Amino acid sequence: MDSKHFFRIVLIEPEIPQNTGNVGRTCVATLCELHLVGPMGFEISDKNLKRAGLDYWQHLNWYQYQTLDQWLSMVANPERVFLFSTKAKKSLYSAEFQRGDWLVFGKETKGLSPPWVQEVGDRALMIPQPGPVRSLNLATSVAIAAYEGLRQLGI
Repeated sequence: MDSKHFFRIVLIEPEIPQNTGNVGRTCVATLCELHLVGPMGFEISDKNLKRAGLDYWQHLNWYQYQTLDQWLSMVANPERVFLFSTKAKKSLYSAEFQRGDWLVFGKETKGLSPPWVQEVGDRALMIPQPGPVRSLNLATSVAIAAYEGLRQLGI
């Protein structure tokens, strides 16, 4: 990881280019890396992705992996991988983030694999949603997590 970046945002099988473009823009704003794990529902060259990321995409440090296993092989310390899921029991506000942590989000229609969420225990986090919604938009969830991490780091 480049030492100037705070967190590594990971999107597992993103489906909507506009969401990924918005996440990329948030990553530039928060000095986070973006890691995209396929298969994806669009091509990186998609005009919607670029439009949502505006002219910030060239400032983004991003990486692409064909499979989950390929990405996982890059993770030096699995204890610093946090999964975000509506099925998690622990609030993101109770986690203690460190610079370089991996913040992982699933695809828009299904989220992350429930067995994987269960497997990581306290590193599975949810964003509290007291209102009557099933989930937040992916780009919104990433922004909430990234800014909570920055808050904890005193940024």
